[in-house]
Amino acid sequence: MPTTSAVRRRALDLPISLDPTHGATSDQVRFALRSAIVDGRLAPGSRLPSSRVLADQLKVRRNAVVAAYEHLLSDGLVEARHGSGTFVATALPMPPPVAESPVPASMIIPRRPFELGSTHVDPRLLRQLGNAARRHIVAAGSDELGYGDPRGSLRLRRQIARYLATARGIRCDPGCIVVVSGTQHAIRLCLDALLKRGDTIWMEDPGYHAAQRTFRAAGMTMVPVPIDDEGIRVAVGLQRAPRARAAYVTPSHQFPTGVTMSMGRRVALLEWARASDAWILEDDYDSEFRYAGPPLTALAGIGGERVIYIGTFTKMLFAGLRIAYAVLPPELVERVIAARAAIDRFPPGFMADAVADLMAEDMLAGHLRRMRQRYREARDAVAAALAMAAGDALEVVVPTQGLHLVAYLPSGVTAAAAARIRGASGVATRLISESRLDPAGRDGFIVGYSGYGLDELRDAAERLGGAARRHVGRTVARAAGR
Repeated sequence: MPTTSAVRRRALDLPISLDPTHGATSDQVRFALRSAIVDGRLAPGSRLPSSRVLADQLKVRRNAVVAAYEHLLSDGLVEARHGSGTFVATALPMPPPVAESPVPASMIIPRRPFELGSTHVDPRLLRQLGNAARRHIVAAGSDELGYGDPRGSLRLRRQIARYLATARGIRCDPGCIVVVSGTQHAIRLCLDALLKRGDTIWMEDPGYHAAQRTFRAAGMTMVPVPIDDEGIRVAVGLQRAPRARAAYVTPSHQFPTGVTMSMGRRVALLEWARASDAWILEDDYDSEFRYAGPPLTALAGIGGERVIYIGTFTKMLFAGLRIAYAVLPPELVERVIAARAAIDRFPPGFMADAVADLMAEDMLAGHLRRMRQRYREARDAVAAALAMAAGDALEVVVPTQGLHLVAYLPSGVTAAAAARIRGASGVATRLISESRLDPAGRDGFIVGYSGYGLDELRDAAERLGGAARRHVGRTVARAAGR
């Protein structure tokens, strides 16, 4: 009998625990049992322990269990069978319907060739970065562990200032640099600090799609200003919106066309900004990867008093690092810091300090030299494979810098046809038309070539070029048959 009794006792143990936040002990027992029944951990028809046994299991007074059973009985969740005990109800009452809310699908973009923003992650550099981060965390004092400067790590800001003076011709005080989590973050901070909803902004057309999203989200009015082989056409901007409050430009390597803004256009843009009391947002897109000629002086290095310069470590290192920066004219620093402090107060410092170490010890410079060679080879491989596979169906423009190239379709090929070509090839290239505000203009493909192996890139280029050749060939054949 003792053995049988012990087995029976263990079989009656319930998988529940009490939560003191539910108040009185009887309420704790009731909520625990109710959850087990509703969640299905106690199946319909299951026999519950006697009040004495459950009280002993939960280490509570028996009257608390009795009160909980009585409450569950009135709720219809349990039923009493005379002479047999208490059981989970065989027909449980239906719970009130729960309104379903749409669950968004994963927003992580599947990695496929020609997607923009992918970079090659060097294991050696990752080890150096990880070692530097660990050193800073282990040696952290109260200053590093407490609230920080809204501008971010002073160590990193000093290294950024040194780098910009050498590589981009920008002389700036580290106190005028604000560390942010990305280019779009920098843009949004400046919009919040300097502009109001509905203000007009010149937007390069075609232009950087991510910046367009940020302007839309902030309620800005974008005026498309076309691009030619000298960059943004300032005269057209003056005709369309002479009183615009700001202009967004990528002068060193225009996105997506790759052209460099001429000195004449730079001077005209700066003169307009000074005369109109407007601001220029200079996104130095892909400026680190120049394959021919000396580094270009940034627009901020020519006329910095009206220019907000935005740079990022995304392309130098990797997107998951989430470190970028804005160089502000001195008069704007307090306004932008106030906007920043109202949103996220200050950026994390350990990884920023680790990146500063890589810069100070020239590890990042060495990494950039290796990546330039790697990406140059990738560019050449993609350009050659596209030209071979597409023939006259694509005009491939080989850039002198950056991490993407543009392949133009013949005039007259619609955006819908370009999308079908892309779909047939199975690549992740972006269409030029997807970067336009004004739908008019020649379409084609923005082909990212960084972060992928050469064989993978050649295969993707052959598929895209072949799909373009087939479509254009069919179009020509149909036209000839008319």
